[in-house]
Amino acid sequence: MSTTDGALAEATGIAQAMVGDTVKVSRLVTGGRNSRIWRVASGERAFALKQYPSRRDDPRDRLATEVGALRLMERHGIDTVPRVLGVDGAHGFALLSWIDGRDVVEVSDSDIDAAIVFLTAIHGLRAAPWAAEQPPAAEACLNGGEIERQIQGRLARLRDTARDEHELIDFIDNSVAPRLARESSKSRRAATAAGLAFDAELPQEWRSLVPSDFGFHNSLRRPDGALAFLDFEYFGWDDPVKLTADILLHPGRPLEPTQRQRFRQAATRLYGGDPAFADRLSAYLPLFGLRWVLILLNEFIPERWQRRVLAGEAGSWSDVKARQLAHARAFLASLADKVEA
Repeated sequence: MSTTDGALAEATGIAQAMVGDTVKVSRLVTGGRNSRIWRVASGERAFALKQYPSRRDDPRDRLATEVGALRLMERHGIDTVPRVLGVDGAHGFALLSWIDGRDVVEVSDSDIDAAIVFLTAIHGLRAAPWAAEQPPAAEACLNGGEIERQIQGRLARLRDTARDEHELIDFIDNSVAPRLARESSKSRRAATAAGLAFDAELPQEWRSLVPSDFGFHNSLRRPDGALAFLDFEYFGWDDPVKLTADILLHPGRPLEPTQRQRFRQAATRLYGGDPAFADRLSAYLPLFGLRWVLILLNEFIPERWQRRVLAGEAGSWSDVKARQLAHARAFLASLADKVEA
């Protein structure tokens, strides 16, 4: 039996046990880039079966995080996300309600507004029962120093694991590192000018629950045109500045300049109960942009690439690395325009 056949057989057995009836399981190759998504049919019913990466490969409990987030949202009537119908923690699977929809290829102003409505509902949960049980968001950034540490950590890992990739190392040493030095200095000066302590952790009162890695790349357009939102493996407490920056900058679904302005203004209103939100966003946005440059280069890290392959990534590794390096170069070249107010 091939690896693919074995994975399908395992998913079928687990789905059947959770559904309690005969099922037909098929792989959705367009699912998440780190997790496997299976479509489960049983009579007239349809479900999504999500298989999470092994804890051996990723120590974060993605399954527990997403299930906890979805159940919290269900308790509070947020209905634009899947529902949890079953969990097999021992094998790393969750059975979710099926959402009919297609990828959001073109983002409209009404989609921006729908995202803000959803984020407003999430922000409103921060004082709700069970909210305190939610973990920190994945790679939370609660001060400027943490953003710098994450960038330096990514740089070090790329230098170590891809030291023979000469074009990559040249790009890091001669483009990314000098830009980081300049932007770090500017961010620190901007923070100081705004009366912010660059290295001080954000107080709990200004943190929010955020669906980290949120964006239109993790959305579906329903048949009626409304959006549904997916993928909450990184959900948790964080500075909403990071969430806002990630949506403004995400290379998977880039926004037009007017849309970036629309979202930025709406996010500033949403999170503006924190009087320093807008200043932190302006000070840290270029650093988050550099962080995205390095995220685009994850495919150079062997274990990250293997995770992509297991999740259905197509193409040769060498071709994907060349493509991602080109994307990273282009993103860095356009960063100044992306972070303009």
